[in-house]
Amino acid sequence: MAKRSSNANDNSSLKDPELYEELRDQGYSKEKSARISNAKANPDMHPSKRGGKAPPYEEWTKDELYARAKEIGVEGRSDMTKDDLIAALRGG
Repeated sequence: MAKRSSNANDNSSLKDPELYEELRDQGYSKEKSARISNAKANPDMHPSKRGGKAPPYEEWTKDELYARAKEIGVEGRSDMTKDDLIAALRGG
């Protein structure tokens, strides 16, 4: 695991600094890594369970998928097909 200049151990608001660092190494933003690691550390929250009422990606247009991919920073999205975008958004 690579060390960062702003080490997770320096941030006492993190509930699971180890998970935070793993997520950062996977390319997640600081904010998203902190939200996920804190949610998973809270026994009352279930971040891996299905959330809102958004339709499945297969029902989205390619433009909508592209916009979502851009929003979360998927690299190479401009060359992707609709199926590629769906796979990338699902982390595959």
